Amino acid sequence: MDLDRLLKEIIPYRMSAVSALNLATSLGADVDKPKAIQIYIDGKLRIEGNLFAFTNPAIEAGLVHCRALLEFLGLSANRHGRIVNVDRRRPTDIGIENFSNASGRLSMVRPEAALTRYDGGKEEAEKALLAVFQITNKGIAHVTEDLLDNPEHGRLIEIASRGVPSLVVSYLYTPLGLSAPDYQLTHRRT
Repeated sequence: MDLDRLLKEIIPYRMSAVSALNLATSLGADVDKPKAIQIYIDGKLRIEGNLFAFTNPAIEAGLVHCRALLEFLGLSANRHGRIVNVDRRRPTDIGIENFSNASGRLSMVRPEAALTRYDGGKEEAEKALLAVFQITNKGIAHVTEDLLDNPEHGRLIEIASRGVPSLVVSYLYTPLGLSAPDYQLTHRRT
């Protein structure tokens, strides 16, 4: 496994997808019906449609990458609705514990440590991370009712999309003595 490539390309790519998730949830929260969009490539109008053409796939892809980063950190959801550590890895899985610094191997992030990093309180943080697992398990991987329409999910996903990249930086890049990757999308506010 090429850990250097993972640090410089793969994890930043996933973090960028989570940043797009954050932007998409913010844009989607501001509209009651889809707004028109135009996409320019090299200064030329190439795509026209409505905002959902960006927000829906960005939310779905971002959620999958958000879940992958949580699992990389060693976090999962159990059937009792709690954030727990991954109980086992498959032989081909790469996790945070594959990395080392001068003090030794990095450890899976403890659920308690992840939840206390959020400003809104541990209960809200756990709900946000659980929403990532619930929506990716059921709402994206299966056709189900009412998961994405749950009014609380948008807010919780927005919280998770801010927090998960922060956890990656705090528990992976910082202990390795590395700067955070450039992963955040920039956008103009109206």
